[in-house]
Amino acid sequence: MSARTTLRRRVATAAVMAASAALLATACTSNTPPPSDGEGDGGGNQAVSDNDAPGDTVVIGFSAPAADHGWMGAITASARAEADKYDDVELRVAEGTNDVSVQISQIEGFINDGVDAIVLLPFDGAALTEVATEAMEAGIPVINVDREFSSPFAARATVLGDNYGMGVSAGTYVCEELGDNPDAVVAEIAGIDSLPLTQDRSQGFADALDDCGLDVDRRVAADFTVAGGEQAAANLLQAAPEIDAIWNHDDDQGVGVLAAIENAGRDEFFLVGGAGSANMMEEIQSGDSVVRATVIYPATQAADGIKLARLVVHEKNMSDLASSSVPRTVQLYAPVVTADNVEEFLPSAFRS
Repeated sequence: MSARTTLRRRVATAAVMAASAALLATACTSNTPPPSDGEGDGGGNQAVSDNDAPGDTVVIGFSAPAADHGWMGAITASARAEADKYDDVELRVAEGTNDVSVQISQIEGFINDGVDAIVLLPFDGAALTEVATEAMEAGIPVINVDREFSSPFAARATVLGDNYGMGVSAGTYVCEELGDNPDAVVAEIAGIDSLPLTQDRSQGFADALDDCGLDVDRRVAADFTVAGGEQAAANLLQAAPEIDAIWNHDDDQGVGVLAAIENAGRDEFFLVGGAGSANMMEEIQSGDSVVRATVIYPATQAADGIKLARLVVHEKNMSDLASSSVPRTVQLYAPVVTADNVEEFLPSAFRS
């Protein structure tokens, strides 16, 4: 039987009243029972949780943009893999699309089908806000992933990467490497400039550089694709005869960026990537590449969304929290991967 029956009338109210929290979802949903008396290392207080215990079947509708680059492909793959861990989760995956009208129709289909919850990474958050709100009003909790809706009424919970934090992490790393050179030339290869996420990344980068007396001397924008990255990097390298550091926002487009760098025969700078692909981590690991670091933008956000949707429908909380319900906002950290810690991150990295 479906868990939705007991939840319908409470979802919309809970979505507005639940407190926000910036917590890492994957760290807070561990549900292994504590060891019995005499076991363990210190006998300290341990939370008891049965979150992973099977319950009523939860039917979750999932929709995301087309997997036209490695990170987006990893998003859908991680959602499927997470759902497969639970016998009580039935995941219905809509075909990935970059057509807003098609994605809206997918959500309308989930509403008509009476699913228990929806996990949605919208192609355009503002454009999907209305239909997400319709789902919430129908008593179907929506978990918003990555690209935010324009209304707090459109989602029960939101799982976000930290785009501003990515820029801060990248800028801080550049400062650590170049901060003693006030004349250092810093370049930036952004993603799609019209997206708020790109604007946030650029702002965080600029703010971090400003803290050590540097700024962005050269900036170009690409489009998250290999071809776009190669063209943008080629334009940058032609316009700037000397560069000390480059931050590239996206590791998928970074494949093209590296191709342009190789074609130009340039290696006087170091490059910091963005998103955390296996490709870039292997470049870091090699020790003979211009790629010296990359900043993680977790491709596990949809997997976290599946976990949260299941908990919300089962009326449970993230087990390490004292509060009684799933938080409104979960924002994931943006760590920097370097040669010092690449072995830690490479096994779980996506491939461009």
